[in-house]
Amino acid sequence: MVTHPGRGLHGQAVEEMGRRIIRGDYPPGSVLHPDKLEEDLGVSKTVVREALRVLASKGLIESRQKRGTTIRPRADWNLLDSDLLRWQGSSAPTDRFLDDLAEVRAIVEPAGARLAAARRTDADLAAIRLALDAMAAAGTDAEAMVEADLAFHRALLDAAHNELLSRMEVVIEAGLRIRDRIVHGAQHFSDSVPVHRELLRAIEAGDPDAAVSAVESLLTQASQDLAAVQPPDEHDEDAAERQQEQTR
Repeated sequence: MVTHPGRGLHGQAVEEMGRRIIRGDYPPGSVLHPDKLEEDLGVSKTVVREALRVLASKGLIESRQKRGTTIRPRADWNLLDSDLLRWQGSSAPTDRFLDDLAEVRAIVEPAGARLAAARRTDADLAAIRLALDAMAAAGTDAEAMVEADLAFHRALLDAAHNELLSRMEVVIEAGLRIRDRIVHGAQHFSDSVPVHRELLRAIEAGDPDAAVSAVESLLTQASQDLAAVQPPDEHDEDAAERQQEQTR
């Protein structure tokens, strides 16, 4: 079993099995055999049983008498689960997955910025400024930049003071972490501090329209940076069709 630092045997079994399901190693409808999993992962029956219970709670598998444990259709998966989002982006995310995340960000973040400009408190502004300072200080440290970027957008959503909107953090964070890992890992990206600073200024000024405009500029820059370093996914039919249309 591939080890996943910081996790016990149970956590590592969940991680490994979850990643395999998301990757398609165990396609929907296929049967999982606990004995074979014990052998493959090198863990006990108890660990496998508990791992299967966790995966069932995420909608990935189901167990029935006479049919055993099977992989459920993708439509039944809890795709907003933080682990599933992380697993989908942990190896080589498809263009379709990245596009879906970008679309969700384009829907959620402008609305969050508009509300943040109207509702932010001094504490919210302090949190956003702190994250921006960390971004500026990160320089070429990709990991530090990723964490600072996540903190900025987390603080932005929190500043909207809408509990349900704040819960969208799990999707925004997944999208940001995957995008930032690809872009900053390639060491080829635009300086995003100025556009983040412009967003902060709009929120400080209490200007909802300016905040929305700044977020849209930020998202455009993020998409351009990703496109500059991410080759088309040869296995993504939608991406292939889009590329053909662009060359016509």
